[in-house]
This record gives sequence, structure tokens and C-alpha cells, in this order.
Amino acid sequence: MGYGKRVYLDNASTTPIAQDVLDKMFSYLKEVYGNPSSLHKEGRTAKKAVQKSRSNIASIIGCDTDEIIFTSGGTESDNLALIGLAEANRHKGKHIITSSIEHKAVLDSCKELEKRGFEVTYLGVDGDGLVSAENLESNLKKDTILVSIMYANNEIGSIQPIKKISKILKQSKTANPIFHSDACQACGALPIKVNDLGVDALTISSSKIYGPKGVGCVYISNRVKTAPIILGGGQEKGIRSGTENVASIVGFSKALSIANEKMEKMSVQQTKLRDYFISEIMKNITDVSVNGGIVYRLPNNINLSIKGVEGESLVLMLDDLGIACSTGSACSSIDLNPSHVLINIGVPLELAHCSVRFTIGRYTRKSDIDYALNQLIDCVRKIRSMSSVK
Repeated sequence: MGYGKRVYLDNASTTPIAQDVLDKMFSYLKEVYGNPSSLHKEGRTAKKAVQKSRSNIASIIGCDTDEIIFTSGGTESDNLALIGLAEANRHKGKHIITSSIEHKAVLDSCKELEKRGFEVTYLGVDGDGLVSAENLESNLKKDTILVSIMYANNEIGSIQPIKKISKILKQSKTANPIFHSDACQACGALPIKVNDLGVDALTISSSKIYGPKGVGCVYISNRVKTAPIILGGGQEKGIRSGTENVASIVGFSKALSIANEKMEKMSVQQTKLRDYFISEIMKNITDVSVNGGIVYRLPNNINLSIKGVEGESLVLMLDDLGIACSTGSACSSIDLNPSHVLINIGVPLELAHCSVRFTIGRYTRKSDIDYALNQLIDCVRKIRSMSSVK
């Protein structure tokens, strides 16, 4: 039997839409309904809204307006960045480097590129989930055309040394690859200025920053060439055809503005709640391990393995008690195989199946954390008690 109280701790999966964002979108859902490609007043009004949003996003991340390509979200943006950039530059080489703990949108794009004749090197990570910039450098080849390393991991929150990697790539005498980073989880939590980071392409999703789902963008520098993966009407400079989702683009732009304004305050608030949650868990539950490092970790991410407690069962039990969390990435939650991220940071198979992820959000309060803690402690005791009876 479900409880009336709900505590949402799955913000890495998606965030609720902010009221200010919803208010901004409303008129574009009801009144500004023209196709941005149309020449009439309704079309011109819609096009103006898209261009204003594009300009705002570009100013926030520090790029030119025409370097922002709107997409349906992070997955499409990653596909466009990986496949589009690789295909447009295959005449320069066919070697790609990524990490073993990337989002499936990147990893599956790489698998597709392997089918098309590209060679992909999947870099390992250490126990904290960090890529070694020096290891990356040693794997560069003369025909390395693309490197894709995520800014922050969606499952364990590890923050990669993007600036250091960029510096190595720019100074390399071996290769001159395009550098892409999936910043879907980092956006709103970490500074994102593309020139400071040193990236040529960057992925952002609206659904991770309290904006509408089904919209995102990819920054692609004018210095590099990319090929379209969706063909049709030639929208978005011909790189991503399809009628623009005007209301969602407007909402995405508003959400990014708010996230950027609140970033420092939210980082401090969420770090305190995260550290309190972990501390209380360690005091009250035995045989618990934190997956990934703490120092270079997103402020809202808590990924635990609780020995003897199967992750899916715990998530369902907590859900019935009013707490939403996950066992890893929501994008692959239907896959019963253990997390590829946890396996690649050295978590034993048994403990990987015992993992649970809590991700704090903008609206999470200490009372929510206390409620979740009490229920989690009780659930673990019940599950272990039942297991010991057997």
C-alpha cells in the first residue's frame, strides 16, 4: 500500500519542470503556434522566439549563436556529435577515443561507428570513476579524429578533468582530434563555458535542469565540420532537420538561465544534504560502500552498494513508501544486467547488483532526506532479516 508523502530523489534521471519555465512556455503552446520556417507573421514570431532562445543559450555557455543546434534531447545530441562529427571527418582518420563509463547514447553511437569501419578505444577509469589524461594521451594516434569524454557521470557523479584533457589534446604532436563532452549531468551544477573547458562540441539536455523533456542542444564549434543524421527540411543549418519545438526551446532557454543563476547556491545546499545523507547511512547501516569518489563528485549524487540487499527490490520497496530513487541510469533501467559504470570502476558483480542511486534536487529539503533515511534504514533491516531467516 502506497504512502501519501512523496520524496523525489531521482533528479539525475529527470527533474520536475520549474513553474517559471512552465509560465514562460504557456503562450508558445497556445498562442505562438506558427512554424518557424513559414514566412507569415505567425511563422516569423515563432522563428524570433527560437532565435532569442538560441542567443540566450549561446551567451550562457560562451559561444556564437549559430553554434547551437537544437535537438530532441541529450541522446540525439550525443548521436549527432559522435556520428555526425565522425562521418564528416572520416577523410582525416577513423580512430575515436571515449571512456568505458560514458552514457549509452555515446557508447552505442561508438558501436555503430565501429560497424561503419571506425576504430574505437574505450579508456578504463580508476576506482573513483576518473579518466587518466595521461592514459588518454598515450592512446592518441595520427588518425585520431574524435575524443568524447563526459563532463560528469550520470550514475556515480564523477567529474572528469575536462580542462586538463583539452590542454593535452591541443598540445599533442600526435593528433589534432575534435573534443566532445556530454555535459547533461554537469549542466546546472558545474560552470559550462565552452572556451574555458576547451571543447569543440558539448551536449546539454533540458530535462536535467528543470526544463521540459524532449528538447536539448548540441554546441558544435564553427571550426569543425559535422554531417546531419536526420534529413528533411533543412532546419538548424541543415544539420538537424525537423520543425523546431518552439515552446520547449523557449522553456529550455528559461530553465538554463535559472539553473545558471542558482548554480552556486544549489551546489552548497546539495553538497550539505549529500554529505549528511552519506554520514547517516554509514552510522546506521553496516556493509555499505559509496560507489565512486567524493572529492570530484557532483554535489547531488549518492550511489551506494548495500551488501545483501538487491537494488531493484529496494527501489520498489522505497517507492511503495513514497521515495523515488533508482538503481542507476533511468535510460537503461529495463536492463537487468549490472551497471557498466560500476563494473568498470571495479565494483564486484555481487555488490553491483546491490546498488541504489539517490540524486538530490533543487526542491529537496532536509526533512525529505530524514524521511528517506528513516525508511531506507528500516527497509534494509527488513530485507536482511528476511534473508537471514532463509
